[in-house]
Amino acid sequence: MNYGFIIDNRKCIGCHACTVACKSEHDVAIGVNRTWVKYVEKGEYPNTRRLFSVMRCNHCEDAPCVEICPVEALHIRDDGIVDFDNRRCIGCKSCMQACPYNSLYIDPVTHTAAKCNYCAHRIDIGLEPACVNVCPEHAIISGDMDNPATEIAQLLSREAVKVRKPEKGTRPKLFYIDADEASLTPSETETSDSYMWSSQSSGVGHYAKFAEELIAKSSPVDMYKELANLKEMPEKVITTGDNTIQKADGILKRTIRRAYDAPSKGVLWGWEVSAYVMTKAIAAGAVLLPFLALLFGIPVGDTLLYGSLISGLIFLGLTGALLVKDLDKPTRFAYVILRPQWNSWLVRGGYAITVFGGLVTLWLAARFLGLSALEPIAMWGSGLFALVVAVYTAFLFAQAKGRDFWQSPALILHMLAHPFVGGGALFALAASLHGTAEWNAFIQAILTGALVVNMLIIFSELTITHPTEDAKKAAHMIAAGPYAPLFWLGAVFLGNVFPLALLLWGPGWMVSVAAVLVLTGLYITEHLWVRVPQLIDLS
Repeated sequence: MNYGFIIDNRKCIGCHACTVACKSEHDVAIGVNRTWVKYVEKGEYPNTRRLFSVMRCNHCEDAPCVEICPVEALHIRDDGIVDFDNRRCIGCKSCMQACPYNSLYIDPVTHTAAKCNYCAHRIDIGLEPACVNVCPEHAIISGDMDNPATEIAQLLSREAVKVRKPEKGTRPKLFYIDADEASLTPSETETSDSYMWSSQSSGVGHYAKFAEELIAKSSPVDMYKELANLKEMPEKVITTGDNTIQKADGILKRTIRRAYDAPSKGVLWGWEVSAYVMTKAIAAGAVLLPFLALLFGIPVGDTLLYGSLISGLIFLGLTGALLVKDLDKPTRFAYVILRPQWNSWLVRGGYAITVFGGLVTLWLAARFLGLSALEPIAMWGSGLFALVVAVYTAFLFAQAKGRDFWQSPALILHMLAHPFVGGGALFALAASLHGTAEWNAFIQAILTGALVVNMLIIFSELTITHPTEDAKKAAHMIAAGPYAPLFWLGAVFLGNVFPLALLLWGPGWMVSVAAVLVLTGLYITEHLWVRVPQLIDLS
């Protein structure tokens, strides 16, 4: 069996009956949706057309959300339905980043991921999904696509159908008859905080949480006032991209516009993830640089080595703390280690961090106890796992297929350069404590070279030919869009160019100043690379 959906746009009237039935069947909280209807209008007044597109989980044959889920909370059933178990979910939001179709959300009540599960509980007893039953026009067709006797199989054999984002290679099983790219492709229209019949997240953060707060208000009058404030439409008309908007004789004329949609989920991975990527890089660098120094015959005293290894463990601990803080179910963090799904790079990274911490501790103990036979093994293991810990995040981000900018092959080099940048800055900051001229010269050379390489990698990530419009848009937002001042002033000048000049031509005491600027620029870079791609609309 192989279940799928067809949305027949020749019949859909945009009545939202499917949305309401889904909410009723699954007790879906206000502000989030498993099924929703997107309205897009085309043409110029009075010659216009409204398109309705039912959006939901695509139950992909090669589901990226299943691959990235670290605890098997998401799984593909034998009948092809992508189902989930919220008892296992840790709220890491990786599945939401992996889904190219914006189909998952965090339930504001359970704090776990949720999505359309094809009403699997109804399928198991021979019923159709609730949305199929309630649709007044029979515009939603479900069934076994492998059975030629079913209506869905017959429609697929004789009708021209489209799917959303076929280039992602997920092999989605949600098909559209009479589909229009203006409706299926998110970049064709701009999102808005205010639509004709609704106002959404206008400066209020996550709309589901905001909605919960409104419901909790004791006075219906207060709630009405809050909503009325959000519904004030701006008088200024903006022209963006190809979606031409012009005012003539008091009538707004638009070629393509999004008239109604579900609320944006906002930025899913916030400052905790940006900080975790940075602390992880510093932890790897704190161990990797002494390892390389010993490898090249540069003397590293006991005090310096102990300080380096202890610093690595401290920043590794901060990395773990930030990872746990970012979870919506932090008490379930141990599931990553105890109930692993080995295809997920979140699991592989968690084990890499654990093994790395153990090896660094072993190296520290072997050095302190004088176990000369054990120390080389611990040292080499720590050095190798420092590299693994540094770069695994690139593979994790690559599994987040919904974010095209993260699919760049240069992201591996980006992650590999940052331990040298962060570790070099850490040691340069405490250069006066080490005293050895040979070590200080080594650190200064490493940091200088790392800054040069880092800038080359950053610019290559932004200027290479991006394969998709979403990746191009993210790169433009960083380099020439709303984040350009932060990028050029913070990440490039203060974080790389100015510190590089201080290292090359400044007095010795300015090395510590350069190190502080480098660490600041490193965080800004990670912040931009994590945050901006999440601002690209997926549906």
